Amino acid sequence: MSDEQRSPGGPLDPDALAGRLTEVFDLVGPLYRRTQRKVEQAEPIEGLSVGVRAVLDLLHRNGPMTVPQMGRAQSLSRQFVQRTVNDAAARGLVEVTANPAHRRSSLIRLTGEGEAAIAAAVTRERAVLRQVRGDITDADVTACLHVLTRMLELFDDVDVD
Repeated sequence: MSDEQRSPGGPLDPDALAGRLTEVFDLVGPLYRRTQRKVEQAEPIEGLSVGVRAVLDLLHRNGPMTVPQMGRAQSLSRQFVQRTVNDAAARGLVEVTANPAHRRSSLIRLTGEGEAAIAAAVTRERAVLRQVRGDITDADVTACLHVLTRMLELFDDVDVD
């Protein structure tokens, strides 16, 4: 790619942008799969499947939610999220409570055991992430989040059910 197309100060032209975003996808896919495998490898230790861990994290960050809300937030089918919630409930990590806003859609919330489980998982994950080489700046992370957010917005209309 030429220096004119890769100007650090201005927006890329659409063709150059498409090429650069392809580079991002080429990294995000393997990163996502490796991260999932790492969580799966830790399941015998933590007792959390990838799905249960994702539900616990979502509830930890957002508070009680309905299954459809969790499905939309994670871009997963409602049926898959319901099975995962059922698994978490069977282990005492979440509980179903009445939803004052909607009678037919119960709220799912973390139990004390669920809070402890997700806190322990996050602590272990942060210990691993501390091992990333130290040449990354706050501006780098901000730029990465900006790019990934824009890419995610592009696919907002993708239906998961």
